[in-house]
Amino acid sequence: MTTATVFAGKSVIITGASQGIGFACAKMFLEDGAKVILADIDEAKGTKSVESLPQALRKNAVFVKTDVSSATSVKAMVDAAVTNFGRIDVMVSNAGIIHKASFLDLEEKDFDRVLSVNLKGVFLCGQTAAKAMIAQNETGIIKDGLGAIINMSSVNAVLAIPDIAPYIVSKGGINQLTKVMAISLAPYGLRTNAVGPGSINTDMLKVAMADEAARRTVLSRTPMGRPGEPEEIAAVVKFLASPAASYITGQTIYADGGRMGLNYVVPVKN
Repeated sequence: MTTATVFAGKSVIITGASQGIGFACAKMFLEDGAKVILADIDEAKGTKSVESLPQALRKNAVFVKTDVSSATSVKAMVDAAVTNFGRIDVMVSNAGIIHKASFLDLEEKDFDRVLSVNLKGVFLCGQTAAKAMIAQNETGIIKDGLGAIINMSSVNAVLAIPDIAPYIVSKGGINQLTKVMAISLAPYGLRTNAVGPGSINTDMLKVAMADEAARRTVLSRTPMGRPGEPEEIAAVVKFLASPAASYITGQTIYADGGRMGLNYVVPVKN
């Protein structure tokens, strides 16, 4: 069975979908025949992203302005999926922000802001989508292997960088929240997993690799010798959403070019 057959006509919600990994996920699901809600707080960028899609894909894509830190906004996003597509089959919680500051200078408001989006947002999206997915099935039990929640974690859920403390804490929390959700939702046939990207070619990484010294630092900790592409993370997300992963739940899959297993640095190619 091809993924196009698996996802044809299915309904997918993706947060943080206006760019980077989120947009790559949206495009990949659309190419496999799914109907997709692209949710993002940036309305202008989100609308532009939908308009950039080929016409054949655009007809199954709907942008919904969403603040994942707001329960009201998240409910409106989920309601939009039900209104437009009749149901929800996959929830991808990808929205996230980062704030850089030394630990001693980090302000409470910035810590709270990052946790509100990155961790609370995953909780709100997961809980709200799960309720809708359970309610749409007559028995309350999802049996087709297509009830899936995927949360976007990071290698930084395990590895620490001192000047992005709230981001690190939020990603560690996502791993634990993913386990709790998986155990809680398993009786309903719903699976919950996370993906932990390493260094991926997104706008965030481009800022981090702004000069040659920074580029060499990033690549020196990446055994595969290159950053990953958003599409490579999207492929992992799609696998976890599919029946091919029907016995996988509560896991965080790291797509990191070998970084997590590295205990030193590797030579960097010029």
